[in-house]
Amino acid sequence: MADLEQHQGEQGIQEKIEQTRERFKNEFLIDSSDKYDQRDVDKLLKDNSMVEGYLMWRLYVVDDALKMIDESFQWRKEYGVNDLSESSIPRWMFETGAVFLHGYDKEGNKLFWFKVKLHVKDAKTIFDKKKYVAFWLERNVKKEPGMPLTVVFDMSESGLANIDMDFVKYVVNCFKIYYPKLLSKMIIVEMPWIMNAAWKIVKTWLGPEAISKLKFASRSELPSYIDPEYLPPHMGGSDPFKYSYPPLPDDDFQTPIGDNGPIVSEDEIESKESELESKEGLDSSFNSEVAIKPKKVNFLEENVKTEENDKGDGRIKGVRKPVTTFKGTLLDISPAEELSFGCGDTEKKSLIILCNVTKNPLAFKVRTTAPEKYRVKPSSSTCEPGASIDIVVSLHGASQASPQDRFLVMAAEMDNVGSQELAQFWKEVPKPKIMEHRLRCHVLESVKPVVNPLKESYDIGSSNDINTMLMRLMASNSRLEQSVNTCMWVQKVLICLVLILLLLNLYCIHLLMFYQQLS
Repeated sequence: MADLEQHQGEQGIQEKIEQTRERFKNEFLIDSSDKYDQRDVDKLLKDNSMVEGYLMWRLYVVDDALKMIDESFQWRKEYGVNDLSESSIPRWMFETGAVFLHGYDKEGNKLFWFKVKLHVKDAKTIFDKKKYVAFWLERNVKKEPGMPLTVVFDMSESGLANIDMDFVKYVVNCFKIYYPKLLSKMIIVEMPWIMNAAWKIVKTWLGPEAISKLKFASRSELPSYIDPEYLPPHMGGSDPFKYSYPPLPDDDFQTPIGDNGPIVSEDEIESKESELESKEGLDSSFNSEVAIKPKKVNFLEENVKTEENDKGDGRIKGVRKPVTTFKGTLLDISPAEELSFGCGDTEKKSLIILCNVTKNPLAFKVRTTAPEKYRVKPSSSTCEPGASIDIVVSLHGASQASPQDRFLVMAAEMDNVGSQELAQFWKEVPKPKIMEHRLRCHVLESVKPVVNPLKESYDIGSSNDINTMLMRLMASNSRLEQSVNTCMWVQKVLICLVLILLLLNLYCIHLLMFYQQLS
């Protein structure tokens, strides 16, 4: 009986989906070819889960779902959501760190952070800020389809000057209209009492279907939603993560590829790696990066022999030695932030040194956003307690390093090395157990003879740096101007109050003298 009801329910949903599609084509697509992005329309006509998402969010009322689809598609075209990329957003917005994705809540939902104190109301930049939010939302939807977001409004050290109700309403509408089923919950942390009235207005925008998702939390209440390992220290957590750009905290890291052989999926690579590891064993991978078989990189034999010949004093010759170190919970990683590469044909290699600071063996792997440009050796292996591993990162062929390129070092403790295969281990290890550290690339400037000092000082790199500095200065100046305006307003109010008090005193004195004369 239950199976019959379920079948009838599925039939009813399918009928609603077809009805929604048919009405959308007949009522909204006629004479409106420029109203929507054709890619969104095509997806709606093919993807059942997309239509069902809108229906479910509107309690399977077709009229309401159609209205939501219309508003959502118009917004997507207005903001060019399908074509949003890093290059379409002003760089200074990424550098502020006001909005980003990082970490997970206790239910496994991705955390979407808003640092309210870094937001300054500015009509000139509001459109770009809205595109910036859309960039992160679309990024999450494409990278992790079906993964809900937990929005965290970090309101520490914020005030009225940081509240932009138009921007807040836009963020709310993103979850209410543009991205159905995406919001898991919205946590407002340490909200100042002076902002209570503003958030009462926000609650009316959310509507009844989302009110239950709004949570107000103090610092002591946060651990009930988010584990301390994903909370920053000022919220009572232990997360060492500090936002910086580049890289982005949620970059699309991939497995480095080899000099010969096609680019294959990670599952296929790990399957082959697992077969080879079962034959060769893991013992040969300890204490020597040459002995480690970098199966994910597939280096040519002559390259391996060359590296063997170049080795000396425990380090690779011709590779710049890191001078900074990041102290992690599982690994010490050198360098701490940047891999340095030279220009042209010089210094095309960089070194990453991993040191296991735990009492257990570690599995590690390295990913990059530009797998076609770099060769990483080894890209995946294990490291014994107290041991160090040298990882050589080299540019392939005529490729040039770019500041936009990033690397991700991942590590996790292994209970028993002998009985665990790396491929299977990485599939089974929980995300909270994985330590992640990101490195960006730094391109060293080449030394050129000075022909024209005036022309030299205005090269492309300097121009970009000056533009970046100017953008930062403008943002800082805007914040300062707003603070000055606020101070001026407070000053005027205080002057008015002083004048009123003075007039009252004079009036009281006048009355006193008047009654004295009468007496």
